[in-house]
Amino acid sequence: MRLSTLAKTAGGSFAAAAAGALATRPAVQSSWYDRLKKPSFQPPRQAFPIAWNILYSDIAAVSASTLDTLNDRGDTEQARQYTRALAANLVLNAGWSWVFFNQRKLGPAALLSGLLTVSSADLARRAGSVNPSAGAALAAYPLWCGFATALSTRIWQLNR
Repeated sequence: MRLSTLAKTAGGSFAAAAAGALATRPAVQSSWYDRLKKPSFQPPRQAFPIAWNILYSDIAAVSASTLDTLNDRGDTEQARQYTRALAANLVLNAGWSWVFFNQRKLGPAALLSGLLTVSSADLARRAGSVNPSAGAALAAYPLWCGFATALSTRIWQLNR
């Protein structure tokens, strides 16, 4: 993979992470989040930044590799489609934090998390169609998003 492509995909991933962190920090530092009822399968707070840092790095590396392979093959239209899918995915990713933590809208956040899961699975599928190993490497992303959807939905149910 080319460093210039990795810089672009890492920049997009970092922007999504930064936007999510801006939305999350005030709510986590206040008592609002602590007062929410959470299910028994809620991971410890420290698990989230560790998991997301690994996933954002994975998204950036797999996406850069996928884009470079597509462009090297001359599949520029498929590369553009992947880029659009990646951008939409990162917007959904950052958007969840704003809806859940900033707007405190638990039901819409659960729905958005489901959309993010579908988008993440699509991204892994797209990467896997170019390079099966890359798709496998990105498989943790939709799995984590599926878990996050279950968690988000249960938090909404417990706090209606």
